[in-house]
This record gives sequence, C-alpha cells and structure tokens, in this order.
Amino acid sequence: MTSQISADVVTAGTGQRRTRITGNGVLWVVQALWGVFFAGSGFGKVLLYDDTLYAAAPQAVAWYAAVSQPLIVFIGVAEVLGGLGLILPAMTRVRPSLTPLAAAGLTLTMILAGAFHVVRGEFELLPYNIVLGAVAAVIAVGRWTKRPIPPAPLTRGRLVLSVVVVALVVLLVFGPTWYSMTRF
Repeated sequence: MTSQISADVVTAGTGQRRTRITGNGVLWVVQALWGVFFAGSGFGKVLLYDDTLYAAAPQAVAWYAAVSQPLIVFIGVAEVLGGLGLILPAMTRVRPSLTPLAAAGLTLTMILAGAFHVVRGEFELLPYNIVLGAVAAVIAVGRWTKRPIPPAPLTRGRLVLSVVVVALVVLLVFGPTWYSMTRF
C-alpha cells in the first residue's frame, strides 16, 4: 500500500509520461471534496445559532421550518466535524482510523436526512442525500478495508500542511459562508 496520490510513470522506449490513477488517489480526492463540502454545509447550519438568522432561514431552505434551532445547529456541528474528520486524521496520520468513522457518521447523517425528506414528501431532495451518503460510504469502506492509512508519528511537515488546510477551509469556505449569511 502506498500513500501516493498518483505517480508519474515513464513508458519504456517512448520517453512519454503518463499519470497513473490509484485507488488511494481517488479516495484522497473524494475525501477532500466531501470534507470541504460537509464542513461548509455544516458551518452554514452552525451559524443558525443566531436567532435572526434562524428566523430568516426557512425562506431559503424550506425544511428548516420543521426542525428546531438546537437540532439544526447540532447537525451543523456534526457535519463540520465529520468534514474535517475526512481530511485531518488521514493527513496527519494521527489516529487515521477516525477518517472512516467520520465517513460512516456522515453516511448515517445522509440516511437520516433522506428518511426525514421522505416523511415530509420532499422527494426532489433524495438524490442529493443518496449521492452524498453513498460516496461517504465508499470513503468509509475504502479507508477501513481497501486502502487504510497506517498511523505514524506527527511530523512538522504534516502538522504545517494540516494547519494550512484548516486555514484554507476557514478562509475559502467558512469566511464566504459567514459573509453571505450575515450581511443583510
């Protein structure tokens, strides 16, 4: 098992390079995309702790009217932690077994969200829950059984990279979400 995302391979005799796609590389890309998506989506829900934002939220998302404010904030916190859990434990290699658990938790969240939307008759939202949950389940299975990441001591390089990733998520995901939701 390698921890490379992809590798350049020189084909014999031609001198041409081609990129080799690995299962581990695909998992890393999907983990990053899903991690950023869930962290951003969850942060938007966390901001609804503010009563003014919560009062205005059902105009943007109809199902918010059917859920209590503390439950929406709890779901948001779970999504933020799950999103970060898809990336950081695997990247730092500190407790990387948390990554498939985060993916399993997000899968369960999407299953419950799908059931909620079925009960409310919001069938148009089900494809989103199915795709998000299915890919999270693929990440969980992939990182638990197919391409697990072995734990390793935390190095300065992985720590710096993790801090950079968290800073980028804050600046590029949380910042714009906060700005767009609070300016009115």
